[in-house]
Amino acid sequence: MADVSKTLPLRRSSVQSAHELIKQYIHETPVLTCTTLNNLASVPQSIESLLGTPFEGQKPANPKMNFFFKCENYQRIGAFKIRGASHALERLSKEELRNGVVTHSSGNHAQALALAARTRNIPAYIVMPTISTPSKIAGTKGYGAEVIFSGSTSEEREAVVEDVIKRTNAILVPPYDHPDIILGQGTMALEMEQQVKELVRKNSKLSVHSHDAKISENGTGYTDGDSYIHSEGAMTNGHSLKESKNDLGQLDAVIAPCGGGGMLSGIAIALHDTNTRVYGAEPSFEGADDAVRGLAANKRITSVKTLTIADGLRTPVGEIPWSIISDKEKVKGMYAVSEEQILQAMRLVLERMKVVVEPSAVVGLAVCLYDEDFRKEVEDLSGEEGWDVGVVLSGGNTTVEAIAKMYQVDEQKADRAEGKVGKDGKKEVENVAG
Repeated sequence: MADVSKTLPLRRSSVQSAHELIKQYIHETPVLTCTTLNNLASVPQSIESLLGTPFEGQKPANPKMNFFFKCENYQRIGAFKIRGASHALERLSKEELRNGVVTHSSGNHAQALALAARTRNIPAYIVMPTISTPSKIAGTKGYGAEVIFSGSTSEEREAVVEDVIKRTNAILVPPYDHPDIILGQGTMALEMEQQVKELVRKNSKLSVHSHDAKISENGTGYTDGDSYIHSEGAMTNGHSLKESKNDLGQLDAVIAPCGGGGMLSGIAIALHDTNTRVYGAEPSFEGADDAVRGLAANKRITSVKTLTIADGLRTPVGEIPWSIISDKEKVKGMYAVSEEQILQAMRLVLERMKVVVEPSAVVGLAVCLYDEDFRKEVEDLSGEEGWDVGVVLSGGNTTVEAIAKMYQVDEQKADRAEGKVGKDGKKEVENVAG
């Protein structure tokens, strides 16, 4: 990979330069909103729902949040990773790329690098854990890469990468631990920033800071049903916003998933000194919350071995991302959520927003909905007005079979959900218009 000492400095202007360089290779993914999820986030959790959690016995927080979802599941290859891969290859010379590229990845960076390599007509060698999902393996091969399998830990993957480099002389393009990758991933924050401003300029009631938004009984600033709005599709309504410390339509906070930390650190760099606070989210299952634990211990955790359903986050934070994530001036906090909370959040996105995402994508939303420490921070810092929160949905590379397995229920409950039996459990054929 490019010599770190010769890369652009990790600052906002460098992210802007990266964005100009990769625009031709990426989609500007939409920013969507959903009133139902705003409603759910803006009422306290029940006392019962906190039983058995670290927050049992606490008074539930009562924040107000309006969400703006950056939908990287609509990105090329189905996830944000094409941003970093494209930028990394753009910064390498033809001579450096002559023997192709190699990396290790559980799926999304694998597909991204395979596509970026195919675009430049060079070979790609991808080391993937044997437990990678079949759809991600097929996608990587579909872009023309040679897939080599390994164990699931980062140490096992890296050992196989070294063997591939000896055999092919390919150049390593790491999934997250390099400035060029970090700067590329951060470009989504620049887009989101401008898209949200445009949305709120056209329809101020999307923001919690709207001066004349109607307040409904459930505490939300909306009275209509679900809405999902592209940044180019909102209608102008002429309403103005209340004055706040932020400019018109500026996000109060952004929360993003964290695995190796390339995306989160890139977003933090892009939004540093903009009055938008940045937070990170992880799964807690089997020690997947290495950033949370590392911050508590004041040192980076270098090894993670977890089978969390958020398979894109089964890796420790890299050394360079850690230098940013551990800086409180850049990332204000890290939070972790359970497998059940991830599934609950994913169900809401699937059923309420009608958007297909993978489990890794929704850990940030799960934090907003279920983590009382985060919710209390929003309440304390924002008061009654609340926050506009950008939520990164990082990818959608899953399958119908995988989703069905995650939400498998008993036959009777499934029949009721499909409308095959009535409320009384009896199966009757009725002529009812849809």
